[in-house]
Amino acid sequence: MALRIELKPQERLIINGALIRNGDRRSTFVIENHCKFLRESEIITETEADTVAKRLCVTLQFIYLADNPPEAEDLFVRQATEIMKASPSMAPYILAIQDELSARQYHRAIKRGRELIAYERQLLDHLEASRDADAHQG
Repeated sequence: MALRIELKPQERLIINGALIRNGDRRSTFVIENHCKFLRESEIITETEADTVAKRLCVTLQFIYLADNPPEAEDLFVRQATEIMKASPSMAPYILAIQDELSARQYHRAIKRGRELIAYERQLLDHLEASRDADAHQG
């Protein structure tokens, strides 16, 4: 089944490890065979990975794009274990990612990783609001 992709001007796309940048105009193309790809909006760079959940997602991207990902899968297990120790409430998100990885649904695992990032953001926002409230009371 073919996949139609539309790229905005200057938008980037990774296809089977090759980084492609669109030109000055919107482009549409069709991928006619199975390949590994990530749109720019899905990519988190290592420099952007400033939280544990984002670093985990960088690992998921590597697992997805790698030809032989066992080393990255080991890193995922170590990262996931540390996250669950530090914040047990993140366990359902980690387990959902693990289920996708076990099923070799790597792109879906990345999407689940985005859900983990959103949850982490909620936790951090809540923590910051609590600190602000404490500061105003004290």
